Amino acid sequence: MNTLAEENYLKAIFKLSGKQKASVSTNAIAVELETKASSVTDMIKKLTEKGFVNYQKYNGTSLTKKGHEIAVHIVRKHRLWEVFLVKKLNFQWDEVHDVAEQLEHIKSSKLVEHLDTFLGFPQYDPHGDPIPNKNGEFPKSFSAPLIDLTIGNKGKVVGVSQDNPSFLKYLDKLEIQLGSKIQVIEKVDFDQSIEVKINGKATHISSEVAKNILIKQ
Repeated sequence: MNTLAEENYLKAIFKLSGKQKASVSTNAIAVELETKASSVTDMIKKLTEKGFVNYQKYNGTSLTKKGHEIAVHIVRKHRLWEVFLVKKLNFQWDEVHDVAEQLEHIKSSKLVEHLDTFLGFPQYDPHGDPIPNKNGEFPKSFSAPLIDLTIGNKGKVVGVSQDNPSFLKYLDKLEIQLGSKIQVIEKVDFDQSIEVKINGKATHISSEVAKNILIKQ
């Protein structure tokens, strides 16, 4: 039986390693989990002994096949619970992350599969993040950051790169939601901010916000 802390570490390494499954530094894990590097070192030793990670001095930590499977399963549970909270319990998209963080550690695989069926086998969570199926396979995504669009290009919001509550509340203020139609009107060379039309309404957003909004053209 894996502990809650072990699962949080595996999920953090999975997140930091990205699609390339790159090795992750001890400091990066410490920052992600808001803990000390010495604590990370101790946990990495435990995870290595259990066969969940590979650690190489100076090269960092990567997930083994076993560790990767566990991390993907945790991500699957987290994102399914987020869908449930928004679709069935009327939570806002900026409210669900912390609750899903607790629910993702429920061990019952039967419950997770029934939840998936009950929700109609969703492929994306309320933030647009892909949900792996029971075999650990992620649906394909063809999105790009809004900042990459050129002047005149338009598309539909299909996700965000971070689920920070303050960021999501700011998007609500801008009336940006999944499905919103956005067109780039102008790019400002000075600070890389952009002028856009959101569902036909003109507004100005910073480059940092534009980097974290995912668009499908």
